[in-house]
Amino acid sequence: MLTYSLVNLFDIISYPAFSYLCAMKLSQYPIADEIKQNLEGLGFRRPTDIQYKSIPSILRGEDVLAIAQTGTGKTAAFAIPVLNIVQGRKQRTRSKGVKCLVMVPTHELAQQVTGVFNEIGKNTGIRTFGLYGGVEQDPQIAQLEDGVDILVATPGRLFDLRAQGHLLLDWVEILVLDEADHMLDLGFLGDIHDLMRHLPKKRQTLFFSATINNKIKKIAYSLVQKDAIRIQISPKNPVAKNVTHSVAYIEMDDKRFFLERLINENPETKMLVFVRTKVRAERVSKAMERVELEAITIHGDKDQKARDRAMTQFRSGEVKVLIATDITARGVDIPDVDFVVNYDLPDKSENYVHRIGRTGRGKNRGNALSFCSESEKEMLAEIEEFLGQKIDVDPIDKVTYRETKDLSLDDQQDLKKLMEEIEQFEKKKKTKRKKGK
Repeated sequence: MLTYSLVNLFDIISYPAFSYLCAMKLSQYPIADEIKQNLEGLGFRRPTDIQYKSIPSILRGEDVLAIAQTGTGKTAAFAIPVLNIVQGRKQRTRSKGVKCLVMVPTHELAQQVTGVFNEIGKNTGIRTFGLYGGVEQDPQIAQLEDGVDILVATPGRLFDLRAQGHLLLDWVEILVLDEADHMLDLGFLGDIHDLMRHLPKKRQTLFFSATINNKIKKIAYSLVQKDAIRIQISPKNPVAKNVTHSVAYIEMDDKRFFLERLINENPETKMLVFVRTKVRAERVSKAMERVELEAITIHGDKDQKARDRAMTQFRSGEVKVLIATDITARGVDIPDVDFVVNYDLPDKSENYVHRIGRTGRGKNRGNALSFCSESEKEMLAEIEEFLGQKIDVDPIDKVTYRETKDLSLDDQQDLKKLMEEIEQFEKKKKTKRKKGK
């Protein structure tokens, strides 16, 4: 089997397809029978590009940096070999410590990754646990004391429990950083470097992300071995080929009218709407409520129960529209999202890729539309520079633009309220005149 060790870790490359591995079914891989059975039951028969390029190297114990588009099966690409390695080592040693630490940036992603490990690792005897904030820590401490093999954790709660002495990392043999660039954006760089001092120096490090920049390159140099394997899928176009994306020029104050029309014209469509701030999420939700459209919100100010409830309603299709901040842009796999709307353009160019990657996942096709106001044109230019290409413009003629505003129920309701106020004012004037007589 070929091994690719790069002298310069960050020379941009794309491996030639391993035709013999691509042709192989997952059932033919050198992994435990229980894992094979679980994969078969989940409908995983042949590996995706990122899986057939990552799994062999991880099984060999090599450090891996994998950069691949969203929706390409990155979680399974590390979960499958990690479960196999941990199961094999667990059979040889009875230590109760955490053997694999998977770090993720958000609660939702922690829950999702934990779910993937549990599904693929069913009947293997591997105990996977998700550790994140927003919930009581006492039950989490009890679970850690009972024994955990694979720990999927967000930085905040992980660092808290380690500092309190409830979490020992002396037995960690594999470290996985999933969406690590986002964790660094959230300001966890110092904590991550501190964490490294508490991990065994002899360990395997896996780095998975959809985007990479110069800042992340420097961090990765300090985390992985010099002969780490670099895998990059479709580096020239970070947007998945299954996603059709475009931009429409709409003024900031008019965006609500166009979102209303889009929802009304696609009533059965599951739609994920991204806004820039928590306040904006609530304002857009209220605007939809005024026009009698149901939408739910998810953002960092909501407690974990509310966030879980919103995700459950959206996943099941009970509610078709979810208005979110970038908390759900990274890694979270929501089935059958037909449409992503960038109500606000993201502040960071790479977040555009992560946002629209919530649709068109796996073999499904998806659509994404960005609303761009005059004040956001500079952001749009930065996004296009990051993508290395122009985004197709969805033209809106003057008649359609005016019609969209005129037909809005919100506009009609405002007019109705104004008419009622005028009527009440006229009544008061008449009453005063009568009294004056």
